[in-house]
Amino acid sequence: MSSTKPNRPAAPPALPEPARAAAIKAIRLRHPGRIAFATILVLFFVVFILDAAARPAFDWPSVGQYVFDQRISMAAFVTLQLTVYSMVIAIVLGVILAVMRLSPNPVVKSLAWFYLWVFRGTPVYVQLVFWGLISIIYQNISIGIPFTEPWLVFETDAVLSTFALAVIGLALNEAAYMAEIVRAGLLSVDTGQEEAATALGMSWSQTMRRIIIPQSMRVVIPPTGNEVISMLKTTSLVTAVPFSFDLYTRSRDISAETFNVIPMLIVASIWYLFFTSILMVGQYFLEKRFARGVGDRRPDRKADGLTGAATGAVTGLIPTIGGGQATVVRPPAPPASPDDATRPTDGGVR
Repeated sequence: MSSTKPNRPAAPPALPEPARAAAIKAIRLRHPGRIAFATILVLFFVVFILDAAARPAFDWPSVGQYVFDQRISMAAFVTLQLTVYSMVIAIVLGVILAVMRLSPNPVVKSLAWFYLWVFRGTPVYVQLVFWGLISIIYQNISIGIPFTEPWLVFETDAVLSTFALAVIGLALNEAAYMAEIVRAGLLSVDTGQEEAATALGMSWSQTMRRIIIPQSMRVVIPPTGNEVISMLKTTSLVTAVPFSFDLYTRSRDISAETFNVIPMLIVASIWYLFFTSILMVGQYFLEKRFARGVGDRRPDRKADGLTGAATGAVTGLIPTIGGGQATVVRPPAPPASPDDATRPTDGGVR
C-alpha cells in the first residue's frame, strides 16, 4: 500500500535585506553676522560695567552703606505689605467684577462696565490724590439706614490711616485690570466643559471650582504675575496720598539728608530688583504647575519613527473630525511565521 502525503506549499524565499544608506554628515550652518553682533553687545556691556564702576557720581561705598540700613529694610517690608494687601483685595474684587461683566443682567453688567471705565480711564496717581483728600470730601463716615438718623458716626481721619488709604487706592485701581484678566480666562474655557459638567449633575459652584477655574488658571496666571510685579513698582506712587514710609519715599528722604541722590536711587533699585526677581521665579513655577498636560497628547515623533523603521510600514497622524485630537495609525502586526502568512483563511482548502 502506498501512502500519500498532502502537498504543502513551499515557504517563500527570504527577501534580501535592503542596503543601508550611508550616514549623512550634518554640517552646522555658520552665522557670522550673529556672532559679530553678539560680540559687539558683550563688549558694550563690559564697557558699561567698567565705566559705571569707576564713575564717582554713583558713589558705590554709600550704596553699600545704605543698602541694608534699618530704615531702608523697614521701608522694603512696608512696600511688600502694600503689594500683598492691594493684590489680595484686587484679585477678590476683580473676580466679582468679572462675574458681573458676564452676567445676563444688564444692570449688573452696566455697573461693572462703569467701574472699569472710570478706574481704567484715569491715572492711578490722580486716584491716589483723590483718596488722600477723602477726609475733605467726606468728613465723617456714618453707618445706618439712608435718610434716617445714623447709628454710628466716625471721623474719616480717625478711621482711615494713610496706609489704609494707599491700600484702598491701589487695590481699587488694580481690580479694574484684574477683572478683565479673569474674564478673559473664564471665556477661554470652552462652553462644552460647562455643559458637560451640568449634564453630570454638578452645581454651579462645583463646575467653577473643579472645571472652569482650573482650566482658566493657565490663561490667568501669566498676566496676573505681571500685574503683581507692576503693583510692586506702583507702590512708589503712594506719596500722593501722602504716605511716606514706602521704599522709594524713604530713600528719597535719606537722600535729602545726605544731599546724595544717585546712590539712594541705586539702593531702592536694588531692592526692587530683588523683589521682582523672586516674583518672577514664583510666576515661572506657577505657570509650569497649571500648564501641566498642555501638549502632552501629541505622540512621540521619535518613537513613531523607530516603530516605522522596525516594521517597514508607514505610520502617521490622521485628523479626526470633531475629536479635537489626532489619531495615531499603527501598522498591523507582522505574521508570526511563513506558514501563517500562506495559510488560507475562511475555510479554504490546503
